[in-house]
Amino acid sequence: MSILVWTGIILLFIISFIGFIFPIVPSVVVLWAGFALYYFGISKEELSIIFWIAMVIFTVLIFVADFLANSYFVKKYGGSKWGEWTAVAAIIAGSFIIPPFGILIVPFAAVLLIELIIQKNAKTAILAAYATLVGFLSGTLAKIVIHLLMLLWFFVEVFI
Repeated sequence: MSILVWTGIILLFIISFIGFIFPIVPSVVVLWAGFALYYFGISKEELSIIFWIAMVIFTVLIFVADFLANSYFVKKYGGSKWGEWTAVAAIIAGSFIIPPFGILIVPFAAVLLIELIIQKNAKTAILAAYATLVGFLSGTLAKIVIHLLMLLWFFVEVFI
């Protein structure tokens, strides 16, 4: 039984990384499912209260990092609120339109178009579209680092 549960946990952890390519997959929720499977399927005693508190904090940081990175860079390079929201929607749509590159191409093109319509300034529109790429990549890098920290902490709690 333990082998079956561990197989499920490892599969959930692997699937959690798919969310970095297909943002519709909620990476952190899948990661939490792996933690829960361990807790309920193997041991309720090895994961400390400090672990659970840290995982909640890391989860909040994942959401904040993603939002702040996109918002910060789009604003910094002169983008509008419409540009920010378009980038978010286009990242999700892009993951289905031209996977996996759509999460880069579609937001860039969508923000460029929206900013050209709103601001009618090609230079500002290009900078805002570029900022969407930088924000997305920065946010994704931060999410990957936090995600890896969460996994590392889990394995330290379980095996050390």
